[in-house]
Amino acid sequence: MEKTLVILKPSCLQRGLVGEVTKRFERKGLRLAGMKMCQLTDEQMSEHYAHLADKPFFQQLKDSMMITPVVVCCYEGVGAVEVVRQMTGATCGRKAAPGTIRGDFSMSFQENIIHTSDSLENAAVELKRFFKDGEIFDYTLPTQQFLYAADEV
Repeated sequence: MEKTLVILKPSCLQRGLVGEVTKRFERKGLRLAGMKMCQLTDEQMSEHYAHLADKPFFQQLKDSMMITPVVVCCYEGVGAVEVVRQMTGATCGRKAAPGTIRGDFSMSFQENIIHTSDSLENAAVELKRFFKDGEIFDYTLPTQQFLYAADEV
């Protein structure tokens, strides 16, 4: 089973959408393996968004992620990285398809409700960045037999 990182951004918290977003992942059948609220730091954001450091919006992006606490989550499932990315939709909420999280709740490129890992490799790095040892849990959902065929897990 794959694990992936989801960050519910300040725009998600400010708009009272945390429950709505987490409900979508649960309804899909992804298993919540870790969740916590935290205040991100400039150091964490500089590391997390290092690939955007040369962009003119870099500081604004970091500032927007630190304006309030965020909720960081670890979801697990078969193909979890791709499933979460598809459910999330295009980065710019105006361009995201209706039915996706951003398509339903966002109009912005930056204030787009949610961050998700874009690859299995990045998910592993990002999960280590935001979760300490012992903060991601392993347990079995009682509904697992109804989520996957025996040869899928």
